Amino acid sequence: MLNLFTKTLKPAFVSAVAALAIASAPTPGVAQEVLNLKLGHIQSEQDLWQFGAQKFKEELEKRSNGKITLTIYPNSTLGGDRDLVEGMQMGTVDFGLIAGVLGNFDPSIQLLELPYLFKSQEEFDKVVKGPLGAEITAGVLKSANVRILDWWERGSRQVTSNKPINGIADLKGLKIRVPEIPAMVTTWRAIGANPTPMAWSEVYTGLEQNVIEAQENPIPFIFGGRINEVQKYLAFTNHKYEYVTLAMSELRWSQLTPEQQKIIVEAANAATKAENEAVRSKTGEMLKTMQDAGLQVTNPDTAPIAAAAVSAHKAFAEKVNVDLYNRINKELGR
Repeated sequence: MLNLFTKTLKPAFVSAVAALAIASAPTPGVAQEVLNLKLGHIQSEQDLWQFGAQKFKEELEKRSNGKITLTIYPNSTLGGDRDLVEGMQMGTVDFGLIAGVLGNFDPSIQLLELPYLFKSQEEFDKVVKGPLGAEITAGVLKSANVRILDWWERGSRQVTSNKPINGIADLKGLKIRVPEIPAMVTTWRAIGANPTPMAWSEVYTGLEQNVIEAQENPIPFIFGGRINEVQKYLAFTNHKYEYVTLAMSELRWSQLTPEQQKIIVEAANAATKAENEAVRSKTGEMLKTMQDAGLQVTNPDTAPIAAAAVSAHKAFAEKVNVDLYNRINKELGR
């Protein structure tokens, strides 16, 4: 399947790109001497995404006895989230660590981006690791030609700012950076903030130059991006239980042998387990390091913030997949 991006390109160019990807791929059913694959992500080498990617590399190479190798490209070297998805669709990128931007290719997954839809990590896991998660994964595969291998934890999202956030009043009019994800823009606007979509690679400079006043992310992301150097406060809003998918180009997957596919799935499962354990064990240490360096923490009353956010959910879901939204709530007992 050609991606949404390629619809805007000349057919001859699209055909050339697809032909190049296929020509460089292994022949289905034929064992290769060494299969060289590449993975891209937007975070730094200090982030836990890099740790998880490195674990995936180690597992791939160990389980294949060196017949599969992986090169990791951090720091948006292969482009931003959208670029990575488009690269996977065309077969020029094999793996990506991708989250909400997938919603631009398959609308239903955007429901997972609604702040305060989930009240705990357990609720999130119940959905994505059950039948509803399998349905979402199948939808992404069909719409985007991207295969979700597994879901990595990132911890819950918190707000950082240069003024203390103690309640919903402190969020009114706040120019807060959000990812380029419609569900988050809509919900933060309902809360009363001024959401500003921006690529992650621009956030540090945007905060430093006061282009934006705040941002929101999980603590490992805040730590890895050194956001505490340009923000004084962190508010525990716990507004979203965050994930990133370890995703793979379906074009590349379809060109592999069953043995290679099995190795990739097993390596992905092992990397997921290691990354999730690291998030749980390291998040507290990262927060303490930032606090020791001067970051101040507040605990705002989140009930009014959550109520404002939830008030925007149904209208947004009606534009995306209200049936799935209702079934998610039913699964969660709401």
